[in-house]
Amino acid sequence: MDKYVTGDVIRRLREAKRMTQEELAEKIFVSGKAVSKWETGRGYPDISLIEPLAKALDISVIELLSGDTVTNRNRAANMAKTEFYVCPVCGNVILAAGEAVVSCCGIILPRLEAEPADEEHRISMERVEDEYYVTVDHPMTKDHYVSFLAAISDQGIQFVKLYPEGCAEARFKISRVKKLYAYCNRHGLVYQICGTRRPKK
Repeated sequence: MDKYVTGDVIRRLREAKRMTQEELAEKIFVSGKAVSKWETGRGYPDISLIEPLAKALDISVIELLSGDTVTNRNRAANMAKTEFYVCPVCGNVILAAGEAVVSCCGIILPRLEAEPADEEHRISMERVEDEYYVTVDHPMTKDHYVSFLAAISDQGIQFVKLYPEGCAEARFKISRVKKLYAYCNRHGLVYQICGTRRPKK
């Protein structure tokens, strides 16, 4: 349980609400000693207490599990900072235009770290009128495949979900596209900056 809700997180959130251990305990019907044990790492709240604990601290369960509160600062989103998340349970793909706490199937998802496309995941693009025809020369078996392709511009995201035994290809409107992404279910997220060519060996 310490991987999900640590004593330091409970204490920090409680103190931010200016509550004593006893006041928090009363709200979730446990003893003050129980809260003290959690905060000193000598015990952890039962899973059945996670939702009442989040409610008492006036945050979401996701925020409690992640240890971070999410504040809406009404900032303009920069599409170049788009983050990708993939659920390992159901395969759901979630995109966020910036920092986010994302949960799916009861799991807090880490953001995908993108690497420059290598020879095994080379993203090719061909201009066809007002579109890029994008392909990845990659296996598309049930065990090893490209799960999605995406094109990022300063105005938005174009996204195509792919499936095993299909083709790793997509068409994207060229307008202002800056970067292309491909996600391999085994090796992760790779990108190619539009207009760049890989050096020939």
